[in-house]
Amino acid sequence: MTLRLSAVLTLTAAALAAGNAAADPGRAPEPAKPVDMERLYSGRWLEIARTPMSLTDGCEAGATDYAMRDARKVKVHDTCQVGRPGGRTRAIDGVGTIQDPGTNAKLRVRYNFVIVWDYWILDRAEDYSWFISADPKLEKLWIYTREVPDAALRAQLVRRAAELGYDVNRLEFPQQPPA
Repeated sequence: MTLRLSAVLTLTAAALAAGNAAADPGRAPEPAKPVDMERLYSGRWLEIARTPMSLTDGCEAGATDYAMRDARKVKVHDTCQVGRPGGRTRAIDGVGTIQDPGTNAKLRVRYNFVIVWDYWILDRAEDYSWFISADPKLEKLWIYTREVPDAALRAQLVRRAAELGYDVNRLEFPQQPPA
């Protein structure tokens, strides 16, 4: 009986190891839901959480404004205020191209003809009040909402990012103007 239990445990451990090896921990999961371009890629989104990077050092009150240009192109205008909400505005513009027409959850943005980033909409609210986005390697992550969230919603969104495989201990939470 002990030999049989040992064999079962060994086979179970091997199967789990093989399953974990098949999942790539350095890659973002595929987007959970399709995206309605007119609902997501329009208007202003507030940057609630993000991965630290030199590009956003000193940035508070981050936001992204989207405007559809055609069926596959989106104008992207990213802003933040330096030092504090209400500080000097820093901005960068780009043009995004949908990489997965029909699903519309993978956007490649070219900023100033030099910087190119891929953004995958990993999950979103049914009512389009929030979304979580990451690069395909899951090195960068952003959480956006339409309005400044309360503490409970922010915690829920951080938990969802963790469920998607992101190390949420790396996130920073830029200040937003008072609601």
